[in-house]
Amino acid sequence: MKSMKRCLEAVKQRLGRPANLTMVAIVLSIFNLVAFHIPLFELVVGSVESGANAYLIVCSFVVLILVANFMVYYLLIYLLRIVGKVVVALMFVCNSIALYFVNTYEVLLTRDMMANLFNTRLSEASGFFSFTPLLYLLLLGVPASLYIFMRRYDVGSFKRMLINVSSAIGIILLVACANMGNILWIDHNAPRIGSLFMPWSYVANTVRHFNHQRMINRKEILLPDATITSDDRSVCVLVIGESARRQNFSLYGYERNTNPLLEQDGVTTYIAEASATSTTAAVKAIVDYKPTEELYEILPNYLYRNGVDVVWRSTNWGEPPLHIEKCHTLATLREEYPESDDRYDAILLEGLGKEIAESESDKLFVVLHTSTSHGPTYNKKYPAEFERFKPVCTTVEMAKADREELINAYDNTILYTDYLLHSVIELLKGVEDRQCSMIYISDHGESLGEGNMYMHGMVAASMAPKEQIHIPFIVWTDGKGAELRQLDMVGHYNIFHSVMDYLDVSSDIYDDKMSIFDK
Repeated sequence: MKSMKRCLEAVKQRLGRPANLTMVAIVLSIFNLVAFHIPLFELVVGSVESGANAYLIVCSFVVLILVANFMVYYLLIYLLRIVGKVVVALMFVCNSIALYFVNTYEVLLTRDMMANLFNTRLSEASGFFSFTPLLYLLLLGVPASLYIFMRRYDVGSFKRMLINVSSAIGIILLVACANMGNILWIDHNAPRIGSLFMPWSYVANTVRHFNHQRMINRKEILLPDATITSDDRSVCVLVIGESARRQNFSLYGYERNTNPLLEQDGVTTYIAEASATSTTAAVKAIVDYKPTEELYEILPNYLYRNGVDVVWRSTNWGEPPLHIEKCHTLATLREEYPESDDRYDAILLEGLGKEIAESESDKLFVVLHTSTSHGPTYNKKYPAEFERFKPVCTTVEMAKADREELINAYDNTILYTDYLLHSVIELLKGVEDRQCSMIYISDHGESLGEGNMYMHGMVAASMAPKEQIHIPFIVWTDGKGAELRQLDMVGHYNIFHSVMDYLDVSSDIYDDKMSIFDK
């Protein structure tokens, strides 16, 4: 009993003495390196050739991570004191959650991934919840936070601070000089390596994301005025798919019959590639007239300004700013059609026939922005009657899922997509006073465990696997006044010009070579 009291007294005395801030920053930096950077070093080791230079690169990253984090932890607590403690503790909490997503979904914490995070609604985010992220938090985030707050600090003198910071900067410069011969390797791998450098990957890319949002939310650059060249009454329905990859469509040769209805509808298919692997960037590309970082007037806004009746219906998000009258979100559709099941994309079709019939404009453009194949909860994206492929994956931890069950659930979303597109076609067949067409294109594809990658938006399109790039492009027309061209390859930017062509909208920015129609 006495010995226990002595131990408790010793601990109390120990905790009562101020801790040396330099040593605390060193300990935190070492913990950060060991706990959160295994994925980064797996990537580095897998990207370098063996030999002395490989050891130099690996050791350089060890030193860089240790010194850079030491300097930041030290400065935050030295300059901000209690606020600095809070900031550093939050970094470790965020590190633990970020590591869970990196390990579970093989994601890279790029700007696009941060855009996905901030564009994800609470209803979608809840689909990722499981016990495992709490375990990461309890084992990695909480202990580091307790260590930060359990002691008072001896921050030392101003001179000591200058010596520590100057030494850290000097070591970083030495590491940079030692790797001058590896500039090309670093430049090539920087996007992937930088996206796993904790916590600066998500901190820097969050800043980049909001700066990018600020840039794209600025005032649109108006395109040249357009002219409607005919009084033929026509409607073009554009269906934007979510995470639909081409290889799982039986229309493209998939061994499972995932498109039984479309195969009877006489549709035309094109080989297409996505221009981005995140919804935000991909949808912008679909409604842009050319590849650009500038915010030019997007297709629905452009057509609406020039006299076309435009309807936008969405159960998804990530669209560029819309300046049209008829814009229906999931919330407004839910209010307008309370009897419809708002869990599924069929709600997009509620009242659509009536809206088309009531349009007084000769030219009508309808966009249906779906969310049908968005992961990780594929099994919740379709009604029970579409669960043809069984058993299905029900876990959000895709890396732990049975791959056959994962693919079963995903294929059921494609089967449901088949039904939705068939329903649009059937609706258009009932429109008697207009020429009708439907174009379906996905925003991007989806990884289902190939190369241990899952979902999408993990890397830029130029580095993404084919599963995230190869997308379906499916077209149906009623055969009245519009023939389809045979094209070897199409993509997102063909949509703008094809819709303009079909609706007889003429403008200086129209590119006939980009249209799928031959009118």
